[in-house]
Amino acid sequence: MSTREMVRIGARPGFFDYLVQIWDHREFIMYDARARVSSGNRKDRLGSAWMILNPILNGLTFYLIFGLLLQTSRGIENFIGYLVIGVFLFQISARAITNGARSIQSNRAVIQAFNFPRATLPIAVNMREILASVPVLITMLVLILLFPPVEEITWLWILILPALFLQAVFNLGVGLILARIISKINDVTHLLTFSLRIWMYASAVFFSYERFIDNPTLLRIVELNPLFNVLDIVRDSLLYAVLPSWQSWAILSAWALTALIVGMVFFWKAEESYGRE
Repeated sequence: MSTREMVRIGARPGFFDYLVQIWDHREFIMYDARARVSSGNRKDRLGSAWMILNPILNGLTFYLIFGLLLQTSRGIENFIGYLVIGVFLFQISARAITNGARSIQSNRAVIQAFNFPRATLPIAVNMREILASVPVLITMLVLILLFPPVEEITWLWILILPALFLQAVFNLGVGLILARIISKINDVTHLLTFSLRIWMYASAVFFSYERFIDNPTLLRIVELNPLFNVLDIVRDSLLYAVLPSWQSWAILSAWALTALIVGMVFFWKAEESYGRE
């Protein structure tokens, strides 16, 4: 009997075949994402309300400490809106990257029991975070309209959609990279919390970076930060009715595309090793 056309169980397919397999599992991805959104906070009495309450409480904390106590609000027009956008969008990225990074490690039993493209797990996690962020984003917009100075709704508001899409693509790419690393070295999960905290401070979430950074090199590093560019685009569109610069779009697009390509290839390379002790 010829074994020429036989395929080893669990063998890694070609990259483009792998992408086709992921597409074939799109219904599983959407089902898993919707199911986890509805059951994510079932143990809490307030349930999914915590997805909105968490950024609101964090924003209030940052406002009291940095806005009132440390006076980082000086020189920032509409500091409350500036802070709300920073906190809400940063937490969306933090949740997506953290949960995506842990998706392989936390689903080891499923991986060992079923044969499917493993990338569907971090993709499903990011899809879940996209669905879960819808009420969060609506709350963000409502708060911007409620707190003075009240901003007018302009056509520029629609620009937040491509910015959020690029943010989600970047989150997925980083999540794929970290998912492979953490599946081998679980200690990285402890470093992830500290890395996200540093990233938050480097993204001008609750202060104006120009006020505190005089070094041109550090200033350039901040300006190349993908999350800073997300915040810059959304703030210009929602708060200041200014057309975001093409440089911000270019930097964010380059980060998102690079993260997705590198993340997908890097994750695919270790496809056969996931779930093995």
